Amino acid sequence: MRLRLLVLLALLALGQAGRVAGARSHSLRGSWRVRNANGSLDLRGTVPGCVHSALFQKGLIQDPYYRFNDQKYRWISLDNWIYIKEFKIPFGISQWQKVNLIFESIDTVAEILLNNVTIGKTDNMFHRYSFDITGVVKDTLNTIELRFQSAVRYAAQQSKAHSSYQVPPNCPPSEQKGECHVNFIRKEQCSFSWDWGPSFPTQGIWNDVRIEAYNICHLNYFTFSPVYDNSVQEWSLEIEASFDVVSSQPVGGQVTVAIPKLQTRRTYSVRLEPGERIVKLLVKINKNISVETWWPHGHGNQIGYNMTVLFELVGNLSITKSAKVYFRTVELIEEPIKGSFGLSFYFKINGHPIFLKGSNWIPADSFQDRVTPDLLRLLLQSAVDANMNTLRVWGGGIYEQDEFYELCDQLGIMIWQDFMFACALYPTNRSFMDSVSAEVAYQVRRLKSHPSIITWSGNNENEVALMMNWYGISVTDYPMYIKDYVMLYVENIRKLVTAGDKTRPFITSSPTNGAKSVAEGWVSQNPEDTHFGDVHYYNYYGDCWDWNIFPKARLVSEYGYQSWPSFSTLEKVSSESDWSFQSTFASHRQHHQQGNSEMLNQAALHFKLPRSKSPLQMFKDTIYLTQVMQAQCVKIETEFYRRSRSEIVEGEGHTMGALYWQLNDIWQAPSWASLEYGGKWKMLHYFAQHFFAPLLPVGFENHNIFYVYGVSDLHSNYRVKLTVRVHTWSSLKPLCSRVTEHFALKSGKATLIYKEPVPSLLKRCGNCIRQSCVVSFDLSAGSQRLSPTNYHFLSSPKEAVGLQRAHITALISQHGDTFVFHLETSAVALFVWLDVGSIPGRFSDNGFLMTGKTRTIAFYPWKPTNKSELEKSLHVTSLTDIY
Repeated sequence: MRLRLLVLLALLALGQAGRVAGARSHSLRGSWRVRNANGSLDLRGTVPGCVHSALFQKGLIQDPYYRFNDQKYRWISLDNWIYIKEFKIPFGISQWQKVNLIFESIDTVAEILLNNVTIGKTDNMFHRYSFDITGVVKDTLNTIELRFQSAVRYAAQQSKAHSSYQVPPNCPPSEQKGECHVNFIRKEQCSFSWDWGPSFPTQGIWNDVRIEAYNICHLNYFTFSPVYDNSVQEWSLEIEASFDVVSSQPVGGQVTVAIPKLQTRRTYSVRLEPGERIVKLLVKINKNISVETWWPHGHGNQIGYNMTVLFELVGNLSITKSAKVYFRTVELIEEPIKGSFGLSFYFKINGHPIFLKGSNWIPADSFQDRVTPDLLRLLLQSAVDANMNTLRVWGGGIYEQDEFYELCDQLGIMIWQDFMFACALYPTNRSFMDSVSAEVAYQVRRLKSHPSIITWSGNNENEVALMMNWYGISVTDYPMYIKDYVMLYVENIRKLVTAGDKTRPFITSSPTNGAKSVAEGWVSQNPEDTHFGDVHYYNYYGDCWDWNIFPKARLVSEYGYQSWPSFSTLEKVSSESDWSFQSTFASHRQHHQQGNSEMLNQAALHFKLPRSKSPLQMFKDTIYLTQVMQAQCVKIETEFYRRSRSEIVEGEGHTMGALYWQLNDIWQAPSWASLEYGGKWKMLHYFAQHFFAPLLPVGFENHNIFYVYGVSDLHSNYRVKLTVRVHTWSSLKPLCSRVTEHFALKSGKATLIYKEPVPSLLKRCGNCIRQSCVVSFDLSAGSQRLSPTNYHFLSSPKEAVGLQRAHITALISQHGDTFVFHLETSAVALFVWLDVGSIPGRFSDNGFLMTGKTRTIAFYPWKPTNKSELEKSLHVTSLTDIY
């Protein structure tokens, strides 16, 4: 009776006001006027977009990535820019009780005026802003103006105003050619430069902007989390919806939640008082229906269920939300390990331990308007094609767009989600903390319904930066900086995350000692202790072919080596005078101190350096060799981590994750990436599809004994046999081979399956010495090969005896949308590299050892091409070609 009376009162109130129920939306995307502070530049730009893109699209500047333009166009970031748009609302304003202006993302510091009235200010690139413009917007022509302030100048002002104590670091290293005080602005940290990226502190409206008008009430946001109750073995769905009730009377009605395939339909009564109101629902899933869970790639299917949530409120107000619901559980397991004084650190998905295989994700472009859904799909599909199941969204970039997480849900890519704090200490004054709080609350609400996200991490490397004293903090000041650290990441971010999302773990930093860091007051004396948590590891001076240098850690979330991108990628942003390792361009593009020399020094440990007399050929050969070095180094290191998953040696081991640095590039430059800017695969990425294979034999030496471990990520035991072959560099026929009996390769384990002294192996194969032979090996069942063919060098290739220069020919044929390359070689060839220049696509394999006379490789184009184009563009390189 009471509900009927409330409905009647609300309808009467609505009728007296002569208003309609519901809401209207009007997008302000499209063309805007863009001008600089003094008006000397006045042009049309596109929203979503930024100033740099507007200037480039109008031909007022070159491609910002061309040659030295990152420095040449620094003036753009130092100016203050204004965005202006005139518009008319296509529906009458007077009939709506409330009108809001919504910015999904503004980059970054701006004052917003509507019809010459300031309606708000922004200072956070990662927050959604909503402004009430009910009393300002007009039925006639409106003018909206965004007055941006230079992010560089704003950050400097904020740093200067923070006069009580320094918050380091002040500026990036000189090699990065960047801007200072990025830790004082809530903006993409790498936009001020990084050791793999340029400095382009953009200004603009980089996401949706719209006007929303409504009566009675409006749905502000809608989010949900599937929860599993293990005690009763039952799934439920926690739904949260936020409403702005503008009616003067309470608004009643009902909400119906329907998931047809799970035969679940629940209806609830709701009563919304005026003001901002939150509705929370607990929807129990029909226990009689089996719920199929979401699994990471390689472990099962990515099953999701269509859900409809219908709010039916007074005044015939109907609001419908549709979403895809995925069910999965995630646990971070930190428990004692037999044989070690430390704790484990690994993830269980749906109760099953998962080895994290993958890489680290950075922004795909300095200018986010260039990052299309097609580009995201290309990059993420490339990760899956390389047998990855995890990406860590690094804390110095951005919280990615919705399409990124939707694709990860569909592809089965687990996401380790950093909050956007990286390699710095941060202020904790009230305005900064309030801005961070709004950012975190918004991002958790936005993202928590994605099953792909398996953990939140407070920051990138800030615990280790503080406790390893990267910034030269005096002993007396340490308590103050530790207090700031705990205030930001524990008392603020962690508190908000745990309140907003109880379905996945939160760790304060990466690397961290996890539970041990917590026990030590949230900061550990040694945050990279291999007995706890995760570690980051870089060593450019040790020999990467020596597995003893690598940490036998619980989980390794960063490691890697640099290489240069292909010539076809660099050619687009350089000129002929730049095509030398000694050029100013090569030095300018390298943002990592001593990076170019480190690459060559590491390569020289095992390879002869290029010797061509042609400067251009020398440059191309050097690029090729850096990719060989990078691929081989990361292969050896990753295989060490994978074979360490099931053993404890002197208290260390039980490694359950290998995420190399980094997956993708932000521009065309030397970096740690395996995918070049635009998505072309480096040699490392081709290697990754092998070293991340679900079944893999890993070979290595220790004290002159050759070992092979069998590594399995599968959920079932497999009966397999191991074939070990010895090849001589001087012949295309194997010298000898040995096949084991079939044995059970245990699921989710790394097991020793072969052991033989190297002298015995060489003697068994006749006329063979370390310098003249190489070992290959694979796993099979019957006549079916189940793993990639792996290999082990018995000596450095630069010491190879009998290795001849190979002449490799290729015949190309077309089969549907795929092209097949039929290769034939005159001699054994190392690191055979097939390159078709700028034709977009990938090969089925590349950078391989060719120990037989023929080999067939497929090419999968990403855009239409033909046999003639491929034949003209194809260039084949093997190791001896660069001598």
